[in-house]
Amino acid sequence: MAGEKRFGTSFFGFKKSDVNSYIEKMLKEFDDKLKDKDDEIAALKNQVRELRVKYDELAKKSEQISEDRAKIADVLIKAQEKAELILEDAKTQALEEKKKLEQLIEQEKEKLVDIKEELKVLKSGVVDTLKKYEDQLNDIIDE
Repeated sequence: MAGEKRFGTSFFGFKKSDVNSYIEKMLKEFDDKLKDKDDEIAALKNQVRELRVKYDELAKKSEQISEDRAKIADVLIKAQEKAELILEDAKTQALEEKKKLEQLIEQEKEKLVDIKEELKVLKSGVVDTLKKYEDQLNDIIDE
């Protein structure tokens, strides 16, 4: 069979030196394999440690990004609310200004109507005065 060790025979069984050398060889191979596995475990532990450090850094960055996003969202919401308040105030002021202008226009229309009335009265007075003078002139001329 392959990989099977054959020991030389001696008077009382196997040769002791062959068995001892085989056992020493097996122990050395086992120690070498154990050392390789220990080295591999140490390398894997180092890799795990490095990955944990990277993970912790990334977790901190992720947390910072999340906090920054929350702050930005909060600022944007506040800015939007402020903009809406500004727009509402502007609309209110515009409506108030419109009402004032409409009142002013109405007052000016009333003044215009009053002035027209005064002009009619003055015109009527001037026409009456002119007729009176015309009558007086006609009287003077007729005399």
